[in-house]
Amino acid sequence: MNNKPSAVVLLSGGLDSATSAAIAISQGYNIIALSLRYGQRHQRELEAATTIAQALGITQHYIVDVNIAQWGGSSLTDTSLSLPQDGIKPDIIPSTYVPGRNTVFIAIALSLAEAKGAEAIYLGINAVDYSGYPDCRPDYLQAYQTLANLSSKAGIEGTAPKLIAPLIEDTKVDIIKRGIKLGVPLAKTWSCYQGGVDPCGLCDSCRIRDRALIEAGYAELATPQGQKFSQK
Repeated sequence: MNNKPSAVVLLSGGLDSATSAAIAISQGYNIIALSLRYGQRHQRELEAATTIAQALGITQHYIVDVNIAQWGGSSLTDTSLSLPQDGIKPDIIPSTYVPGRNTVFIAIALSLAEAKGAEAIYLGINAVDYSGYPDCRPDYLQAYQTLANLSSKAGIEGTAPKLIAPLIEDTKVDIIKRGIKLGVPLAKTWSCYQGGVDPCGLCDSCRIRDRALIEAGYAELATPQGQKFSQK
Protein backbone atom coordinates (compact mmCIF):
# COMPACT_ATOMS: atom_id res chain seq x y z
CA MET A 1 0.00 0.00 0.00
CA ASN A 2 1.32 3.43 -0.96
CA ASN A 3 1.12 5.83 1.97
CA LYS A 4 3.15 8.62 0.42
CA PRO A 5 1.68 12.12 0.66
CA SER A 6 0.62 13.79 -2.58
CA ALA A 7 1.75 17.06 -4.12
CA VAL A 8 0.50 18.98 -7.12
CA VAL A 9 3.25 20.22 -9.43
CA LEU A 10 2.60 22.99 -11.94
CA LEU A 11 4.34 21.42 -14.93
CA SER A 12 4.81 23.71 -17.91
CA GLY A 13 7.25 21.43 -19.69
CA GLY A 14 10.16 23.78 -19.09
CA LEU A 15 13.46 23.28 -17.32
CA ASP A 16 12.34 24.87 -14.05
CA SER A 17 9.03 23.06 -13.60
CA ALA A 18 10.57 19.70 -14.57
CA THR A 19 13.30 20.15 -11.97
CA SER A 20 10.72 21.22 -9.39
CA ALA A 21 8.77 18.03 -10.10
CA ALA A 22 11.91 15.93 -9.70
CA ILE A 23 12.65 17.63 -6.38
CA ALA A 24 9.12 16.89 -5.14
CA ILE A 25 9.56 13.23 -6.10
CA SER A 26 12.93 13.10 -4.31
CA GLN A 27 11.26 14.52 -1.20
CA GLY A 28 8.85 11.60 -1.05
CA TYR A 29 5.69 12.86 -2.75
CA ASN A 30 3.33 11.17 -5.14
CA ILE A 31 2.98 13.71 -7.91
CA ILE A 32 -0.14 15.07 -9.56
CA ALA A 33 0.99 17.15 -12.53
CA LEU A 34 -1.01 20.15 -13.72
CA SER A 35 -0.41 21.89 -17.04
CA LEU A 36 -2.37 24.82 -18.46
CA ARG A 37 -3.32 25.58 -22.03
CA TYR A 38 -3.88 29.29 -21.66
CA GLY A 39 -3.55 30.48 -25.25
CA GLN A 40 0.23 30.67 -25.21
CA ARG A 41 1.93 30.90 -28.58
CA HIS A 42 4.39 28.20 -27.42
CA GLN A 43 1.88 25.40 -26.87
CA ARG A 44 4.73 23.12 -27.87
CA GLU A 45 5.59 23.21 -24.16
CA LEU A 46 2.53 21.06 -23.40
CA GLU A 47 3.96 18.24 -25.49
CA ALA A 48 7.14 18.56 -23.45
CA ALA A 49 5.11 18.48 -20.23
CA THR A 50 3.53 15.17 -21.26
CA THR A 51 6.94 13.76 -22.15
CA ILE A 52 8.48 14.92 -18.86
CA ALA A 53 5.61 13.49 -16.83
CA GLN A 54 6.10 10.12 -18.48
CA ALA A 55 9.87 10.25 -18.02
CA LEU A 56 9.50 10.99 -14.30
CA GLY A 57 6.90 8.26 -13.81
CA ILE A 58 4.03 10.68 -13.10
CA THR A 59 0.77 8.88 -13.87
CA GLN A 60 -1.70 11.63 -12.93
CA HIS A 61 -1.42 14.55 -15.33
CA TYR A 62 -4.16 17.10 -15.91
CA ILE A 63 -4.05 19.53 -18.84
CA VAL A 64 -6.60 22.28 -18.25
CA ASP A 65 -7.88 24.89 -20.71
CA VAL A 66 -8.12 28.42 -19.36
CA ASN A 67 -7.89 30.89 -22.22
CA ILE A 68 -6.59 34.07 -20.64
CA ALA A 69 -5.14 34.95 -24.05
CA GLN A 70 -8.52 36.24 -25.20
CA TRP A 71 -7.82 39.72 -23.90
CA GLY A 72 -4.12 39.84 -24.83
CA GLY A 73 -1.73 41.97 -22.83
CA SER A 74 1.37 39.83 -23.39
CA SER A 75 3.70 38.94 -26.24
CA LEU A 76 3.31 35.31 -25.16
CA THR A 77 -0.39 35.35 -25.99
CA ASP A 78 -0.68 38.04 -28.68
CA THR A 79 1.16 37.12 -31.86
CA SER A 80 0.89 40.69 -33.13
CA LEU A 81 3.46 41.66 -30.50
CA SER A 82 7.16 40.94 -30.91
CA LEU A 83 8.97 38.70 -28.46
CA PRO A 84 11.88 40.43 -26.68
CA GLN A 85 15.34 39.29 -27.70
CA ASP A 86 17.59 41.67 -25.79
CA GLY A 87 17.64 40.14 -22.30
CA ILE A 88 16.14 40.98 -18.92
CA LYS A 89 16.55 44.62 -17.89
CA PRO A 90 16.57 45.61 -14.21
CA ASP A 91 13.32 47.13 -12.95
CA ILE A 92 11.54 46.63 -16.29
CA ILE A 93 8.74 44.07 -16.52
CA PRO A 94 9.14 42.36 -19.92
CA SER A 95 6.35 42.06 -22.48
CA THR A 96 6.33 38.29 -21.89
CA TYR A 97 4.67 38.89 -18.52
CA VAL A 98 1.14 37.46 -18.78
CA PRO A 99 -1.33 39.46 -16.64
CA GLY A 100 -2.58 37.32 -13.77
CA ARG A 101 -1.09 34.07 -15.09
CA ASN A 102 0.44 32.71 -11.89
CA THR A 103 -2.49 33.94 -9.82
CA VAL A 104 -4.88 31.96 -12.04
CA PHE A 105 -2.60 28.92 -12.22
CA ILE A 106 -2.07 28.67 -8.48
CA ALA A 107 -5.81 29.06 -7.86
CA ILE A 108 -6.49 26.07 -10.13
CA ALA A 109 -3.68 24.13 -8.46
CA LEU A 110 -5.21 24.87 -5.05
CA SER A 111 -8.56 23.55 -6.24
CA LEU A 112 -6.94 20.36 -7.55
CA ALA A 113 -4.84 19.92 -4.43
CA GLU A 114 -7.81 20.30 -2.09
CA ALA A 115 -9.94 17.91 -4.14
CA LYS A 116 -7.17 15.31 -4.13
CA GLY A 117 -6.03 15.84 -0.56
CA ALA A 118 -2.56 16.95 -1.63
CA GLU A 119 -0.33 18.41 1.05
CA ALA A 120 1.75 20.69 -1.15
CA ILE A 121 1.93 22.56 -4.44
CA TYR A 122 5.34 22.81 -6.10
CA LEU A 123 6.10 25.81 -8.29
CA GLY A 124 9.08 26.33 -10.58
CA ILE A 125 9.44 30.07 -10.01
CA ASN A 126 13.01 31.23 -9.46
CA ALA A 127 15.38 34.18 -9.05
CA VAL A 128 15.79 34.84 -12.77
CA ASP A 129 12.03 35.05 -13.22
CA TYR A 130 11.31 37.32 -10.28
CA SER A 131 13.86 39.83 -11.50
CA GLY A 132 11.26 40.62 -14.15
CA TYR A 133 7.90 39.08 -13.22
CA PRO A 134 5.98 40.45 -10.22
CA ASP A 135 4.18 37.13 -9.65
CA CYS A 136 7.41 35.19 -9.15
CA ARG A 137 8.62 37.04 -6.05
CA PRO A 138 8.91 35.56 -2.53
CA ASP A 139 6.54 38.16 -1.06
CA TYR A 140 3.92 37.29 -3.70
CA LEU A 141 4.18 33.62 -2.76
CA GLN A 142 3.92 34.44 0.94
CA ALA A 143 0.79 36.52 0.36
CA TYR A 144 -0.76 33.74 -1.73
CA GLN A 145 -0.09 31.25 1.06
CA THR A 146 -2.09 33.48 3.39
CA LEU A 147 -4.93 33.48 0.85
CA ALA A 148 -4.73 29.69 0.55
CA ASN A 149 -5.03 29.37 4.30
CA LEU A 150 -8.12 31.58 4.39
CA SER A 151 -10.00 30.64 1.24
CA SER A 152 -10.74 26.94 1.51
CA LYS A 153 -12.27 24.24 3.68
CA ALA A 154 -8.82 22.68 3.95
CA GLY A 155 -7.39 26.00 5.10
CA ILE A 156 -10.07 26.50 7.75
CA GLU A 157 -9.31 22.99 9.00
CA GLY A 158 -5.60 23.80 9.12
CA THR A 159 -4.60 21.56 6.22
CA ALA A 160 -4.20 24.03 3.36
CA PRO A 161 -1.59 22.87 0.83
CA LYS A 162 1.81 24.45 1.32
CA LEU A 163 3.09 26.47 -1.62
CA ILE A 164 6.67 25.34 -2.19
CA ALA A 165 9.08 27.02 -4.61
CA PRO A 166 12.30 25.00 -4.24
CA LEU A 167 14.12 26.97 -6.94
CA ILE A 168 13.15 30.47 -5.92
CA GLU A 169 16.66 31.55 -4.95
CA ASP A 170 18.46 29.50 -7.62
CA THR A 171 20.09 30.72 -10.80
CA LYS A 172 19.53 28.88 -14.07
CA VAL A 173 22.93 27.24 -13.64
CA ASP A 174 21.89 26.01 -10.19
CA ILE A 175 18.67 24.62 -11.64
CA ILE A 176 20.46 22.81 -14.45
CA LYS A 177 22.88 21.18 -12.02
CA ARG A 178 20.05 20.11 -9.72
CA GLY A 179 18.06 18.78 -12.67
CA ILE A 180 20.99 16.73 -13.96
CA LYS A 181 21.62 15.30 -10.49
CA LEU A 182 17.97 14.26 -10.20
CA GLY A 183 17.84 12.66 -13.64
CA VAL A 184 15.66 15.23 -15.38
CA PRO A 185 15.87 14.70 -19.17
CA LEU A 186 16.80 18.31 -19.88
CA ALA A 187 16.94 17.79 -23.63
CA LYS A 188 13.22 16.99 -23.59
CA THR A 189 12.21 20.18 -21.77
CA TRP A 190 10.97 23.21 -23.70
CA SER A 191 11.77 26.81 -22.82
CA CYS A 192 11.45 28.65 -26.13
CA TYR A 193 8.75 31.32 -26.37
CA GLN A 194 8.22 30.57 -30.04
CA GLY A 195 5.93 27.72 -31.04
CA GLY A 196 8.12 26.09 -33.68
CA VAL A 197 9.39 22.54 -34.00
CA ASP A 198 12.84 23.55 -32.73
CA PRO A 199 13.75 26.27 -30.21
CA CYS A 200 14.56 29.57 -31.89
CA GLY A 201 17.71 30.32 -29.90
CA LEU A 202 16.92 34.04 -30.13
CA CYS A 203 14.15 34.83 -27.63
CA ASP A 204 15.09 35.83 -24.10
CA SER A 205 14.09 32.46 -22.70
CA CYS A 206 16.32 30.58 -25.16
CA ARG A 207 19.22 32.96 -24.52
CA ILE A 208 18.96 32.59 -20.73
CA ARG A 209 18.74 28.81 -21.03
CA ASP A 210 21.60 28.53 -23.52
CA ARG A 211 23.87 30.76 -21.46
CA ALA A 212 23.21 28.68 -18.35
CA LEU A 213 23.70 25.36 -20.15
CA ILE A 214 27.03 26.52 -21.50
CA GLU A 215 28.15 27.87 -18.12
CA ALA A 216 27.10 24.64 -16.41
CA GLY A 217 29.14 22.59 -18.87
CA TYR A 218 26.33 21.24 -21.07
CA ALA A 219 26.89 23.27 -24.24
CA GLU A 220 25.79 20.28 -26.33
CA LEU A 221 22.22 20.82 -25.05
CA ALA A 222 22.16 24.46 -26.14
CA THR A 223 20.60 25.60 -29.40
CA PRO A 224 22.87 25.92 -32.45
CA GLN A 225 22.72 29.71 -32.02
CA GLY A 226 23.75 29.35 -28.38
CA GLN A 227 26.62 27.05 -29.26
CA LYS A 228 27.88 29.55 -31.85
CA PHE A 229 27.75 32.27 -29.21
CA SER A 230 29.85 30.13 -26.83
CA GLN A 231 32.58 29.77 -29.45
CA LYS A 232 32.99 33.50 -29.97
